[in-house]
Amino acid sequence: MTAAARASWARFRGGHFFGRHQSFSVVVGMAIVTAILPFIVLAPPFSGFGTQTDFVDGFSQAGVWVLLAIGLNVVVGLAGLLDLGYAAFFAIGAYTYAYGASPYSGNHVAFWVMLLVGAAVAAMAGLLLGAPTLRLRGDYLAIVTLGFGEIVPVVFTNSDQYTNGTNGITALYQPSLINLSLPIPNLSGILPNLGLFQGSYGFGNPWPYYISVAAIISVVMILAYRLQDSRLGRAWMAIREDELAAASMGINTVTTKLLAFAIGASTSGLAGVYLSSKLSIVSPTQFGFTVSFTVLAMVVLGGMGNIWGVAAGAFVVYEIQSQGLKQLNVFVGQYFPNGLPIFGHVDFLTYQYLLYGLALVGMMLLRPEGLFPSRRRRQELHDVEDADAANVELVEA
Repeated sequence: MTAAARASWARFRGGHFFGRHQSFSVVVGMAIVTAILPFIVLAPPFSGFGTQTDFVDGFSQAGVWVLLAIGLNVVVGLAGLLDLGYAAFFAIGAYTYAYGASPYSGNHVAFWVMLLVGAAVAAMAGLLLGAPTLRLRGDYLAIVTLGFGEIVPVVFTNSDQYTNGTNGITALYQPSLINLSLPIPNLSGILPNLGLFQGSYGFGNPWPYYISVAAIISVVMILAYRLQDSRLGRAWMAIREDELAAASMGINTVTTKLLAFAIGASTSGLAGVYLSSKLSIVSPTQFGFTVSFTVLAMVVLGGMGNIWGVAAGAFVVYEIQSQGLKQLNVFVGQYFPNGLPIFGHVDFLTYQYLLYGLALVGMMLLRPEGLFPSRRRRQELHDVEDADAANVELVEA
C-alpha cells in the first residue's frame, strides 16, 4: 500500500470522511440503526418483554418524538429561544392531515403529499407565533409560547363545527406507498411480510410505519445538519450566545428568529401528520402541555445543539418512560419471584412518573450537558464549573 493510500485510509478510519460527508453518514447510520433494532429485541432480556411486532410498533411511535426533538432543537438548542408551546404545531400538523385525508372532510390526498402540506401549514403557524414575540426574550418568551400552546388545543376543542370537538376526527385514511401487490418474503421467520407495496399500510402491520418514519427522520436530520453548518445556522448560534452582539455584527435577528420558529414548527408538523395517519384519529387531548414539556426534557437530556444526541436522547427517554418503566414489573417477576430484597413486591407501574422524575433530577445533577452533548455545550458548562472552582479557591486563599 502506498503512502498516499495509507494516509487516505487513516483519514477514513479516523472519521474525517464521515465528517466531511454528513449526509452520507446520516443515511448509513440510520440504515444501520433501523436494521439492528428489530434484531436486538429478539435477544434476552428484551425477548421476555414482548414480541418483535410490539417492539417495532413502539419504535415507530418513538420516531414521532425523535422528529419533535430534532425540530425543537433548532429553536432551543441552536437559536436559544425557549418554546413551551411546541405541541401546538404538532396539533396543527395532525389536523391538517385530518382535513386532507379523511371521510370527515371528504378529501383523500396522498400521505406523502400531506407530509409537505402539514409541514408548510405548521411553518406558517410558526411565523404567526414568532412575529409578535420578536421583542421578547427568556422567561417572557417562554410564557407567551406557553399561552399559544394552551390556546390551540382549546380552539380545536371548542370548534365543533370544524373539528368535531372533543370527539376528534376519526377514520383517517392510512398511508400507502404504491398500489402494487409485491410482497416481501419472510426471512426464516425473523422478519414478517413488510407489506410496503401492498397499498394501505394496515393497522396490524407496524413495519411500514417503522421504515417510513426512519426515512422521514433521515431526511430531516440531513436538512438539520445542512442548516446547522450554513450561514443561517451560524447566525442562530450567534443569537443564542448574545443577541445584541449578533445584531451589532449585521445579523438580521428578526428574520433569523422567525426562520427558527418556522423550521422548528415544520418538523413538528411532519410528526403530527405521521402520528395522525398511524393512529387514524386526531383529538385535542393528544396535544397538551405535557407533550411540550416532554419534548423539551428530551432535548435537554439528549444534549442541546447535538442533532444525533437529541435524536438518540429522545429515543432513549421515550423507551424508558413508555416501555422500560412499564416492563419493570415483568422483569422483577421473572428474576425476583419472591420480590426485591428490601422493597418486596412493588408495583412499578404505579410509580412510573415518580421514577421518571427522579431520573430527570439525577440527570440534571450528574450530567447537566445531556447524554450526548455537543462539544461547544460541554465546553461552556465545564468552563463555568472550572471558573467557579477557581473563584472558590481564590476566596479561600
